Amino acid sequence: MHQFKTNADLRALGAEMPYAARDLPVTVYQALEQVAARHGNRPAISFQMFSGPGAKAQTLSWAEVKGRVTQAANLFRSLGLGAEDTVAYVLPTLNETAITLLGGMTAARVAPINPLLEPDKIAELLRETGARVVVTLRAFPKTDVAQKVAKAVALAPDVETVLEVDMLPHLSPPKSWIVPFIRPKFTPRHRARVLDFARELAAQPSHRLTFESPTEDRIAAYFHTGGTTGMPKLAQHHYSGMIYNGWLGAELLFTEKDVLLCPLPLFHVFAAYPILMCCIMSGAHVVFPTPQGYRGEGVFDNFWKLIERWGVTFMITVPTALAALMQRKVDADISSLRTGISGSAALPRELYRRFELATGVQIAEGYGLTEATCLVSCNPVDGAKKIGSVGYPLPYTEVKILRATNGGFTECATDEVGEICILNPGVTPPTYTDDAKNRDLYAPGGYLRTGDLGRLDGDGYLFITGRQKDLIIRGGHNIDPAEIEDALLSHPEVSFAGAIGQPDAVAGELPCAYVELVSGSSVTPEALLAHVTPRISERAALPKHIEVLAELPKTAVGKVFKPDLRRMAIARVLDAALRDAAIAAHVTEVVETRNRGLVARIAADDDADAARMGALLDSFTIPWELE
Repeated sequence: MHQFKTNADLRALGAEMPYAARDLPVTVYQALEQVAARHGNRPAISFQMFSGPGAKAQTLSWAEVKGRVTQAANLFRSLGLGAEDTVAYVLPTLNETAITLLGGMTAARVAPINPLLEPDKIAELLRETGARVVVTLRAFPKTDVAQKVAKAVALAPDVETVLEVDMLPHLSPPKSWIVPFIRPKFTPRHRARVLDFARELAAQPSHRLTFESPTEDRIAAYFHTGGTTGMPKLAQHHYSGMIYNGWLGAELLFTEKDVLLCPLPLFHVFAAYPILMCCIMSGAHVVFPTPQGYRGEGVFDNFWKLIERWGVTFMITVPTALAALMQRKVDADISSLRTGISGSAALPRELYRRFELATGVQIAEGYGLTEATCLVSCNPVDGAKKIGSVGYPLPYTEVKILRATNGGFTECATDEVGEICILNPGVTPPTYTDDAKNRDLYAPGGYLRTGDLGRLDGDGYLFITGRQKDLIIRGGHNIDPAEIEDALLSHPEVSFAGAIGQPDAVAGELPCAYVELVSGSSVTPEALLAHVTPRISERAALPKHIEVLAELPKTAVGKVFKPDLRRMAIARVLDAALRDAAIAAHVTEVVETRNRGLVARIAADDDADAARMGALLDSFTIPWELE
């Protein structure tokens, strides 16, 4: 394990030899064989169904993980899948989820799907990946995953087999006695055969693969993006990118003695690669609390006790989770904790300070993205961190800040904001399954255009300043929503903030903001506007509307889901315009379409003035249609 305190440490590691010359496993299964040989008896993955520090937990050793992954890979091949076929899973976080992920990528291509998606979205992803096998939950109380997947499979004719995971074995009496009597009953309306995952797994050999073990790099996974700026896209991941992520963790962060607490979902790259792959490459132990992770009942209330129970050295988190944790007192011995690692969204400075004050531990913020398999940069765990930055570019990762100019690109100067473009072993064109989405995705030299805006300072630290698609364009003037959000988050009663552009008939867009308050707070929008006014550098960026919501819409990994905020703003602004014009019509819904983006659907009374309504709505740039 190398020292990671400064940028010079990372550059020195990258200069030791070309990355291709490093003696690394080619496939994930080879990496599993190696960790089982080195640390077979050590704990690998632990899962507890409930969040209490004394709740039942199931722990697999590295030898057991390798055996079950072997069984899963054999099972998928026995169902007729080849290396270029797809097994999808729609599962919460369980030990079985990790086994399916690793077994799926060994036998075929694996496609994790967010179980919180609606059936039509799940079906669309099943069709786009060509999934022939789906692993999901058996019907279980207090979850509708099985029912949603059944509807999705009915819309995905390529699916031949559904493997059901039963959560009953994770329960202790008396809950385990009750579930069979209250288990939801429904009849699937699809043609796929339904099999029991545990029974089929047990029928397969665990000591050897029944097919020739993969020995070459290939596409092994399809991960859908979070969709924070639109419809989810499918990124293609190679073994080489997964191994690169795992090597970084083993080389710079973790050893077999580390314990990681990871309440993040295994359908997202953060948990799958920087966490699970890093554990495979280093032998570290990862703990997954509850199927819903941070969303699970009692996870925040028991979080510090879970650190004490497992002797956690690294807590894996996201800014939204940190904000919720800061509303709970540290009520356990967390002396084992070395640091927290935060990703998925920018970490507000005030939240960083609150956490350090409460715990005595610093957060090491990092940056990654689905399109690059994940990791790009990280602040040093044991070195100097710059609050607000996402750290140094990691070894064998090149970051350029580029600005589009006259059909080409110009590299930005130090501290100049431009688009973050990256090149590393996790960037493997073509990135997306849909070739149309790969157009204009790469800058000269094969650098991936991330769509993120940022800058590199004189010390080599990378700062993310926003998303190109999130820019608020007011009469041709670009406004960075991050400045509005930072100003709002500096208020002690604000927990989360999301700034977007609301439609405007004159300027095209005007800045507006939605906030979620700290529990028990009652600050008004007027007070928030007064607070941010001196903190925002230009009058054009002052939000024209601030609204307090009980909870901001978020993705499964805690990013504010801005499409939902845009839907709310579109409906609010268009309804107000129709009302002010005394036109008897209103917005019924705002839907997302593949070709037109967000479209407002309008219901109009028979006596509504169609010509006036059309002229009014056409003054906005938002597409609309009559119901």
